[in-house]
Amino acid sequence: MNFNSSSFLFFFPAVVLLFALVRGRRVPRDLCLLATSYFFYMSWNWKYAGLIAFSTLVDYFVARVMGRQTNPRKRMALLCLSLSTNLGLLGLFKYFNFFARSAAEASEIFGLNLSAAHVDLLLPVGISFYTFQTLSYTIDVYRGAIPVERNLLRFAVFVSFFPQLVAGPIVRASAFLPQLRTGPQISPSRFDDGMALIFRGLFKKIVIADLLATLGVDAVFSDPTSFSSWDLLFALYGYSFQIYNDFSGYSDIAIGAAKILGYDIPDNFNRPYLSQNVREFWTRWHISLSSWLRDYLYISLGGNRKSTFRTRVNLLLTMLLGGLWHGAAMNFVLWGGYHGLLLVLAGRGAERTPHRSGWSTVWRRVGCFHLVVFGWLLFRVTSMDNFVDYGLGLLQFSGGTRLNLSFYAVLTLAAVAHCLDWNRFEVWRSRFFALPLPLQAVVFGGLILGFCGATLGAPSFIYFQF
Repeated sequence: MNFNSSSFLFFFPAVVLLFALVRGRRVPRDLCLLATSYFFYMSWNWKYAGLIAFSTLVDYFVARVMGRQTNPRKRMALLCLSLSTNLGLLGLFKYFNFFARSAAEASEIFGLNLSAAHVDLLLPVGISFYTFQTLSYTIDVYRGAIPVERNLLRFAVFVSFFPQLVAGPIVRASAFLPQLRTGPQISPSRFDDGMALIFRGLFKKIVIADLLATLGVDAVFSDPTSFSSWDLLFALYGYSFQIYNDFSGYSDIAIGAAKILGYDIPDNFNRPYLSQNVREFWTRWHISLSSWLRDYLYISLGGNRKSTFRTRVNLLLTMLLGGLWHGAAMNFVLWGGYHGLLLVLAGRGAERTPHRSGWSTVWRRVGCFHLVVFGWLLFRVTSMDNFVDYGLGLLQFSGGTRLNLSFYAVLTLAAVAHCLDWNRFEVWRSRFFALPLPLQAVVFGGLILGFCGATLGAPSFIYFQF
């Protein structure tokens, strides 16, 4: 069940109505959230719901025992149990064939044949997201940063909360479990904010991301040798805005849906293409993942507490693993390594983000944007041959275009929308929600019908594959 599907149009209002009936009673409220979250997830593949339940039970009981344990070695052993279980499942379903294929290719050098090690495993939707989410809980309990959650039902809701279950944002236990304990905060203003976020997310996905893909991006990347350097460059720009609007659109819908239900989940994007350097970019792009990698991987490796060389190694390893998190393919590893190298080369000067005005700021933003854009080439290609063809095509510096004006119009819309500060529209938004409810309902109904018509046959969100 996608957010941009007609089935979600019926599912979410039903959840809101059911939740409104039970929200004043803790156990029925949590049961409602748990049941609807599992129903939402099982609409893809009911078999893999058992994986979420298994991870939930393992981390719940590991944390309970850890909370009673004072022996440092035993606490570490319990943490290792949680890490090995969750990362083992993630590795099995997401990376087994990648490493098996790599081993088979390497074995050919020695005349061996390991191709039989390949196993067809369907990747469970959202496994990377909920794995990192539940691991943050056990690591925080081990560090003594949060108390142990003793209510299994509440913890299960934290792991499976459906708005952000499939593609984030990655919500931490320290931020979400207290909300489940105190109960939802529901008000008309929060409902208005949630609806605005949901429709903003649908606009990003359907009007910008999907149109960029269908009007040019998919065709150019599928056969880069048939297009000019100009088309290759602008298709790369198009993909940069496609993936941003696709993923940030999902995050907007998730945040809005949670807000309507009375819960807050963190922002995941903050106009990242306006960054003045790559380090700033990673404080604006996929914020929940980049902060997770910083707090649970980079710092665990030693962070910047040791030598400059060790700090750079830690940074590079963090980004390499961050790239591998996105998918079991060499292009994702190279993409992570590319960003890690950019961060290493930026050095300490990147820690002080300049905030000057004028042309110097513009040029820094343009430069950072293009560094990120060329990184997306690694992210998008389907093979290294595809990458080579695309790169050689860009270097030919040939002109002319086969892309139609509609593509350039949507790309321009995407660039302008990205630069806009949405808070400036607060006055207009307030005026709209001050209109009589029947008129608001007519407007919302028209938007829903329009989006439903546009989503017929529309692709899933890009980050579902991760």
